[in-house]
Amino acid sequence: MLSDMENSHRGVESKQVASSAERPWPAPSAVPALHMTWSKLLFAHWPVEPDIVARTLPAGLELDTSGGSAWLGVVPFCMDNVRLAGLPSLGVGERFPELNLRTYVTLGGKPGVWFYSLDAASPLAVAGARAWFNLPYFTSRMSCTQRDGWVSYASRRTHASAPDAEVRARYRPCSAPRRAPKGSLEAWLTDRYCLYTRDHGGALLRGEIDHEPWPLQDAEAHFERNTLDRASGFTLPERAPLLHYVERIDVVAWPPAR
Repeated sequence: MLSDMENSHRGVESKQVASSAERPWPAPSAVPALHMTWSKLLFAHWPVEPDIVARTLPAGLELDTSGGSAWLGVVPFCMDNVRLAGLPSLGVGERFPELNLRTYVTLGGKPGVWFYSLDAASPLAVAGARAWFNLPYFTSRMSCTQRDGWVSYASRRTHASAPDAEVRARYRPCSAPRRAPKGSLEAWLTDRYCLYTRDHGGALLRGEIDHEPWPLQDAEAHFERNTLDRASGFTLPERAPLLHYVERIDVVAWPPAR
């Protein structure tokens, strides 16, 4: 009989790609490099003046906007079942909180995500993501706990020579799960099947990801402290963010390529 962990990993293997009807382009035919589960995830989005964000992007990458605004997202969640494809569980660094600051871009007709920072509580994951995916990961001291329906999340960056960044927040879902209606703002913000980064020479890379449609829920959140934006040179507007919650989703990823 399979162990719970083996069953969990087999479940991720069986959900390598979303249905073609849900994706704007086909998933890569190659075997994905990475399998993982994201849980207790909060999307907190703020509209921002496009010019402010556009000038931070590398040449060749076009800012994606909706409703005349660029959008910045603060996304805390928990990473679980992390492993390289074809390898058994290592039992090290595969379960940890993660936090990112992101905006939305497009290149070659493929809308995706541009990350300003990704904080993680696993030094192993940070080192691997920096080396293999060339993403701006930082080590942080983090916690993610749940009680009485509320997720309590805390992150404080500890990465050497990196700008200080801290987030303390409480959040919870407050609706049943649903798929975002096609053409809606929430679909535009979340239906992103790739990320963009650069190689060490500055050339743009695209990294494909895949998962089933987001089981989004409306959410409530209280940010006690949030300096993630300032660490990347932004100031979020003084208004309530647009909030969505995801309890769990299985994800696969391919290495970034030109």
